[in-house]
Amino acid sequence: MKVVIPGGTGHLGRVLSCALTGQGHEVVVLTRREARPEPGVRHVRWDGRAAGPWTAEIDGSDVVLNLAGRSVNCRYTRANLREMTASRVDSARVVGGAIVRAGRPPRVWLQMSTATIYAHRHDAPNDETTGVLGGDEPDVPGYWAYSVEIAKAWEREQRLADTPHRRKVALRTAMVMSPEPGGAFEALLRLARLGLGGPVAGGAQYVSWIHEDDLVRAIGFLVAQDELSGPVNLAAPEPLPYRDFQRALRAAAGVPFGLPAAKWMAEIGAFVLRSDTELLLKSRRVVPGRLREAGFAFDHPEWPAAAADLVRRTGVHSGRSADLRVAGKGP
Repeated sequence: MKVVIPGGTGHLGRVLSCALTGQGHEVVVLTRREARPEPGVRHVRWDGRAAGPWTAEIDGSDVVLNLAGRSVNCRYTRANLREMTASRVDSARVVGGAIVRAGRPPRVWLQMSTATIYAHRHDAPNDETTGVLGGDEPDVPGYWAYSVEIAKAWEREQRLADTPHRRKVALRTAMVMSPEPGGAFEALLRLARLGLGGPVAGGAQYVSWIHEDDLVRAIGFLVAQDELSGPVNLAAPEPLPYRDFQRALRAAAGVPFGLPAAKWMAEIGAFVLRSDTELLLKSRRVVPGRLREAGFAFDHPEWPAAAADLVRRTGVHSGRSADLRVAGKGP
């Protein structure tokens, strides 16, 4: 199977490329800059904005997995928000155009999206059918709506692409927990080991997450399930409040305490780290309705056991997260 991954040089791209090549699949990563060599991965240059020689990689591929988009781990300045929007919408547009023009287009286009598209809420979980999209919640900072609008525009670009005979899936992805360096888990574990892994602003905000093994397996599952299209939540079935999330992480890491932090402390920390508190304070209570209805079984459905597994594997990442083999559709 040939898989093309636009924007695949980041943390998540490395996790997925490693899993795919480990199964013998051909992986082509489209990148805007020089990339470090990865075993079994071929890198091809693109700019994420316009068609070019890279479109030949789309023609004849089996799967396109578009991960392109500027990192959200930054200050939400006007310039950064514009870049976050443009990098997502432009890349989705040019990928869609390449699929439209391909003589042998891929059978499925998996487009990265985000669980942040849902509303900040504590009262009930958000699935794909009954979930509430965010953007107009009365009790959150007004600028949080920008993240939701970016997510909506991202998905809209894929939805409007004129590819009627090719399946399209929008991956509404929660925070991916991976022992691979450079991801969210590494940062959270470091804070816990420094004694800073306590509740923030009370800790009632929900954390939605997914273990890297389940992410990889879910993507393989979606490739194989010919009838699944549209938005799909990639999140473990048991989101939990931040205070409980951190307590389980501390237990897995053998850390007896975690200092709590007030909201104003989080604001100062985010400023110093050139990040934004929305990433920490927004309550993302997201569950995988469509995946479970289709029969997908999670290997890591609950955070305490998942955290223990990830702590054990930190520093000894095997280089192959999980089995992404598609039954009957192997390399």
